[in-house]
Amino acid sequence: MAQARTPYAVAARELLRDTLFDAARDALALRPWADVTMAEIATAAGVSRQTLYKEFGSRDEFAQQFVVREGVRFLAAVEDAVRRHLDDPRAALAAALGVFLTAAAEDPIVRTLLHDDGTGGMLPLVTTQSQPVVTFASLRLTEVIHDGWPQVERAEVELLAECLVRLAISYAMLPKDPPEQAIPTVMALIEPYVERALADAGC
Repeated sequence: MAQARTPYAVAARELLRDTLFDAARDALALRPWADVTMAEIATAAGVSRQTLYKEFGSRDEFAQQFVVREGVRFLAAVEDAVRRHLDDPRAALAAALGVFLTAAAEDPIVRTLLHDDGTGGMLPLVTTQSQPVVTFASLRLTEVIHDGWPQVERAEVELLAECLVRLAISYAMLPKDPPEQAIPTVMALIEPYVERALADAGC
């Protein structure tokens, strides 16, 4: 059976967005978001500023979608960590948390996002304006956990996923300890809930 082809308009839009996001990532490797202009991003991507604004509407919308795109990259690694431990839900969650916290500690772009001073930067997108990011990440994590352990009530999984995402963001923003020390602390908080959910599901 022939594989369905992506319509040209859809593929072109995806390419445009990826090119703009890559341009923003390159700029953020050199200086904070507050110092990066939309005109600079458009020029680096080879399009007009009008094209950029037509696609995203505003600087804030672009920033929010950029944060989501970066989150997708990390969530893919988190999901892989969960799937590698389908025989042990506790190990799966610990591995997922470790992937996230390690990436947050080591990736220069994530450090820029999480540790700016909040004046014109992207920090509010993961703090006071974080709901779209938290919702997106929680849904992705819910799906991979529920796929791995379908016996567990979905409502239980949704609550676990959201709490884990919020805890991970909090620890990434204000790291007290390195990831290898933070992981047991977070797991000590969520393991009783996991144990009860698994027991209720007969796992």
